[in-house]
Amino acid sequence: MSVDPSTLTPDELDTFIKTRLVLSGIDLNLLPTTPDAVTGAPTQSQVLASLRSFVTSSPVQINAWRPAAASPALSQELSPPLEYPSITEAWTGRAAQK
Repeated sequence: MSVDPSTLTPDELDTFIKTRLVLSGIDLNLLPTTPDAVTGAPTQSQVLASLRSFVTSSPVQINAWRPAAASPALSQELSPPLEYPSITEAWTGRAAQK
């Protein structure tokens, strides 16, 4: 089921983003709550603001993408398309086989 982020309230949008992060294995709570000049790591609120902007401006295709699979259980385990497949092919040794 795809969700149109423009129809969500700010609280629903935050919940949507945090849920997608948790499902992806990302814990937003590991980021600092105050700016850290030493590491330059973004704060939780900075990341959430950036993701709000991304989610509300991204094409619907990203939100609606689901892997093709014979069963729902399998589709939940597959990864989305790689942004840089050539790097992954080099790491796995498949680039040398071509």
